[in-house]
Formats: sequence, structure tokens, C-alpha cells
Amino acid sequence: MTIRVAIVDDQELVRLGLRMVLQAADGLEVVGEAADGDEAVALVDSCAPDVILMDVRMPRMNGVEATRQVVCHRPSVRVLVLTTFDVDEYAFDAIRAGAAGFLLKDVRGAALVDAVVAVTRGDAVMSPHITRALVDAYVATPPAHDAPDQVPADDLTERERQVVVAVARGLSNREIASELFVSETTVKSHVANILAKLNLRNRIHVVIYAYERDLV
Repeated sequence: MTIRVAIVDDQELVRLGLRMVLQAADGLEVVGEAADGDEAVALVDSCAPDVILMDVRMPRMNGVEATRQVVCHRPSVRVLVLTTFDVDEYAFDAIRAGAAGFLLKDVRGAALVDAVVAVTRGDAVMSPHITRALVDAYVATPPAHDAPDQVPADDLTERERQVVVAVARGLSNREIASELFVSETTVKSHVANILAKLNLRNRIHVVIYAYERDLV
């Protein structure tokens, strides 16, 4: 299956570089580009991407609001946030808005391609050395007044708790399946049930949930 990717960044040279990396990879197709958040939202209808590489600091509508609108309008689209800063409050807000991943712009080409494939599979993607900072910043910030209520950890089954902990450790579905001696399809089913039961948007929010409750 070909993964359709859109690139959103206000710098033309950055878009060009990302396009070159993605088009050189098997199974990826760049279907559109945008220079700001307004254009990014329009891309969802005009290009029907599977994944959007989203800058956060752009003129007119920034990447945070664009992410929120994209995810609300088309929940199946995965937004992968790219930033030049290790700790960027705008990127944190993008995660809250529903982004499926968070990477630095200096990421190697192969790692970027792997990240696009990973978020398409439903895995979360975060630069390893900033995962802890992201979690700390997220937990330290009071949730929005309209944040959904979450059920207590005690309401999870033992297997669901194991999957939550594994997701929080950064394991992919395939790695979780190997560790728990179950099929990858079973892991995907558990993750879907966990997201529904906890009223969480994606796997990154599962990571936050685990850290908030000292499960990791």
C-alpha cells in the first residue's frame, strides 16, 4: 500500500528537502505541500493524505491549530509534528491537539521514513531524547477545561495494563506482540480498546496517562 504524505512548512527549502527524502523511499508518495496552516487544512480535502508532516511555527494559522482542525475534520489522518526545538511548547500543544508524533527537523532521512510508516500503522513516534521532557511538560500543565474524563487505571484488565506500560516504554505493536507472546493483531485490538475505554485520542496520550499514574 502506498502511503500518501503531505508536507506543511513555511520554508520552501525545508519542503524540498523533505520531499526528496520521502520520494526516494519505496511505498511513499508526496501528494501535496502547504506553506501555512490554512493551506494544510485545505490539503486534507484536495489531496487526501494519510500522513501530514506539520511544522508548528508558521504565518497565518500555526501548526497547532491546523493539527486540531485536521484531526477533527479527518481523524484518520496522522499528523507528524516537526520542530527545530528540543522542548517547544507549541509542539506540546500540537500533541494535545491530536498529533500522532513529534520529531526534530534534524532527524535522519531513514528515521523520518520509518516514522511515517510507524504512525500509519498506528504507532506513536517521538524523538527518544525528548520523550521524558515531553511527558514532564505535559503532566506539569493543567489539562484544558474540556479535557475528557479518564477512567482509573484499576478499571483496566491486567493485559490492558501490560499493553499500556509497553506503549509507554516506547514499544511498537510488533515488539509488544513478541514480548507478550500474542499476535500483532491482538495487540492492535488491545490498543483500540484501551483508547476507547480511557477516552484517549492516540498512543502518545497513552504514554502520558501511564506516567501520570506512575504505571511506568
